[in-house]
Amino acid sequence: MIGVIDSDGDRAEGAEGPERAEWHFPADPGAVRTARARVRKQLDAWGLDEVGDMTVLLVSELVTNSLRHATGPIGVRLVRPVNGADPLRVEVSDPLPDPPRERSAEPDDESGRGLQLVACSARRWGTRQGRTGKTVWFELSLPG
Repeated sequence: MIGVIDSDGDRAEGAEGPERAEWHFPADPGAVRTARARVRKQLDAWGLDEVGDMTVLLVSELVTNSLRHATGPIGVRLVRPVNGADPLRVEVSDPLPDPPRERSAEPDDESGRGLQLVACSARRWGTRQGRTGKTVWFELSLPG
């Protein structure tokens, strides 16, 4: 169990608030494929398939970054908004405390574009320290 997905605004039992889905994956290459599948399935169940492709792409990038730099479990959390005016929030956590750094990739580079993709595609994004690592989060606006 990792303790880095300490999310802001967790709701009290029985209180109205956003729905959440959360998974933990071992730090192995199969985690990326499994994370994509679980995120896609949950978004479909919530009726948010309009943002499915982008969400899955960005989760894939962040989980891949975690696999490259951290040696421990990876957490993924989706926070479904209460109303359509709020964004979908996605969080990817790992036990490495160092925040990710955006790089400027050259045209022929095979890596280094993940955070640029998140920054260009998300409504907002950022990182926060946890007791035992960090969480990288992003928000996507929902259509409608």
